Amino acid sequence: MTIKPIHNDADLRAAFRRLEAVFQAEEDTPEADEMEVLVTLIEAYENKHTPIGPADPIEAIKFRMEQQGLTPRDLEAYIGPSGRVSEVLNRKRPLSLRMIKRLHDGLRIPYESLLAGAA
Repeated sequence: MTIKPIHNDADLRAAFRRLEAVFQAEEDTPEADEMEVLVTLIEAYENKHTPIGPADPIEAIKFRMEQQGLTPRDLEAYIGPSGRVSEVLNRKRPLSLRMIKRLHDGLRIPYESLLAGAA
């Protein structure tokens, strides 16, 4: 097993090629150990060079709606009357702190996502 640091995209592609070769390795084998090290190196490189920020608040709400099979009418308890829900979902009205708290408490949407982009 020859492991080296990932310094650039070419190194990353090589690490992925090697990972594909050892991905199905049986537990407690040198290949399984190599796979574990490669995954750690790839994750570290990707986290450093392509960080993923928090989700857009409206996209986070829509994602939760899809997950739970909710309709805009179901959001009235968290956002307010149907007109306000429509304005929020169409990005014509920002989320208030009260809406954010209710959405977090009621739908378990992370504050980090609901506050993303807030000034």
